[in-house]
Amino acid sequence: MSKLSEIKFKASCDLMPQGFWSAIDVWINKPHVLNKRLCGVKVEESREVDNLELENIFSALWDNATEDLNYVLSYLNAGVESDIQIHANEKGHWCFGVRTMVPKVNSYGAHLHKEIILKDVSRQCVTFLPFEENEDGYTVPKRNNFYRIQLEAENSEDWCISLSALRQDGWFSDGVVYRKLPWVIGVLLPKLAQWSTESRQSEFKSTLSLIPVEKYSVMYQKLKEKYKEMVKVWPEVTDPEKFVYEDVAIATYLLVLWNEERAEKRLTAKQSFVDLGCGNGLLVHILSNEGHPGKGIDVRKRKIWDMYGPQTHLEESAITPSDSFLFPDVDWMIGNHSDELTPWIPVISSRSSYTCRYFVLPCCFYDFCGKYQRRQCKKSQYKEYIDFISEISSVCGFSVEEDCLRIPSTKRVCLIGKTRNYEPARETQVDELRTRYIQDRLSCSAGPARVRREEEESRADRPVLEARGDWGEGFQPREKVQITRNCTSLPRDFIDGIVLRVGRALLALDREDSPHKDAWKRGGSLSVKEVAEMLDKETLQTLKKECGGLQTLLKNNHQVFKVEKGRVQIRDWRVESGEGRSKPQPKRKPSGAEKTRPCWFHTHHPQGCSLPTMHCAFAHGPDDLRPDTRPLKRHKNQPTASSARGSV
Repeated sequence: MSKLSEIKFKASCDLMPQGFWSAIDVWINKPHVLNKRLCGVKVEESREVDNLELENIFSALWDNATEDLNYVLSYLNAGVESDIQIHANEKGHWCFGVRTMVPKVNSYGAHLHKEIILKDVSRQCVTFLPFEENEDGYTVPKRNNFYRIQLEAENSEDWCISLSALRQDGWFSDGVVYRKLPWVIGVLLPKLAQWSTESRQSEFKSTLSLIPVEKYSVMYQKLKEKYKEMVKVWPEVTDPEKFVYEDVAIATYLLVLWNEERAEKRLTAKQSFVDLGCGNGLLVHILSNEGHPGKGIDVRKRKIWDMYGPQTHLEESAITPSDSFLFPDVDWMIGNHSDELTPWIPVISSRSSYTCRYFVLPCCFYDFCGKYQRRQCKKSQYKEYIDFISEISSVCGFSVEEDCLRIPSTKRVCLIGKTRNYEPARETQVDELRTRYIQDRLSCSAGPARVRREEEESRADRPVLEARGDWGEGFQPREKVQITRNCTSLPRDFIDGIVLRVGRALLALDREDSPHKDAWKRGGSLSVKEVAEMLDKETLQTLKKECGGLQTLLKNNHQVFKVEKGRVQIRDWRVESGEGRSKPQPKRKPSGAEKTRPCWFHTHHPQGCSLPTMHCAFAHGPDDLRPDTRPLKRHKNQPTASSARGSV
């Protein structure tokens, strides 16, 4: 066996060799993070074996083919100073495991592609032995693709990871499961060295840990092909590439999860569902088309709803946590980026019926009433919120499970409540606990005065709210009409007044670093905080209601201001356009957009605009102003997942 490549790197003694084995575990359990042509792997539980057990495994696997058995054993000894027989009497010398590769392409290959994985901790190496079934149904080793990865220490800080294979010229590549040797050397090996020096561990489980990844891959390819036309006809302002395939992936997960549930419980009828805060309704449409009876509810109807047809049931209604929104005949509650409703999903599910289950994919951070307030600094905000929803689920009586989806989003962790942690006879007692928990959370978010009053009462004497009528005191469903809060809907006079005041303040500051001979006055710079101190309290209160506040308003007026690293200054369009420089000028505004707005500098700057009229994209006076002749286009700026879907 020849050494094909090696990478040397530095790492502290306390990090190695644990870092190496952590990197190897990533490659074993999550090869899809590097090989994007894989959907994932199915890994059997590994176990420790000695040499005798290993020989018996190989003998059974190769159907007693002596030639294959001897070949594999000789390969394991090749290139290693200590012979395998030295460890013949040592229990647990090898860690034996098998993984099955699952490619993304559904039609790829007719056989299962598997690898035996042998870890030798004492020699700090791991060997991969691919094998497959031949046309006669016998398992045969893919000899040319055997490879070994080994860690070697040169001293306390210098380490080396090497890749060895039987022979370089015999390597087989299908471009999917078995990548070309240059990829293995140039991509895999450097990434293992990088992972070895990174001690970070994910706060969450690996993706698709609760369902069979091979079934997910088949289902996803089927649905992706079936619903790909939705991208072409998408009427919403959101990005169809993201939202269509994201909902396809979520639907795939649920369908596989529900298939497994029916098989486990020996059910024939497909599960029913309700999607609370269904947004564009595509998830409801897919699940309904795949035979699951259900409906979606959202506060605001979307344009795309009319395209689905009568088989997709969608309701326009404001959802409030109350007896009016219980679903005793429904199998599953779904909360997909359900925003304000997210903490209520386990509650609604638990009170609907003892057999009702739920699936929730948290996104924005909400408590029962209002925004969620952080309490821990040792966790990320996202992890803390996931734990909060898990806590609610446990209080509601669910044995909650956590998984990570394969979707194009940073918020990919879902929580699932399939079973209860109590018997049906204890329903009344558990519901009292739910009610008490909700009451305590609502009290905490009701303000200091209310908190003090609650603290004065003893916990035993505090009355328990009845689980009747409205449960969420102070809960406010989202408004039916979405209000844009990016400062663009503020009165024009209000915006112009702030711009003029800030512009004059900047021009009043001395600045002697102008690169131009005519010394067109550019003024100085102020921090956003200093600008805020110039404005009155009422103006600041108005801006606080907008997303981004003052800084967003200043950035929106990019004709006048340049905002970088929290500081504001006057924009010099001679610099922006590259005037007087040898570099190419940036793209100008589309011809239909030029001269459609007045030039602020022409009107308000003491020296006028720094650019000649013919070079300025803005109008120098009424005679220079033109109508906007650009064709109307769909807005392509992608909003957040929550604003795109809508919720309550």
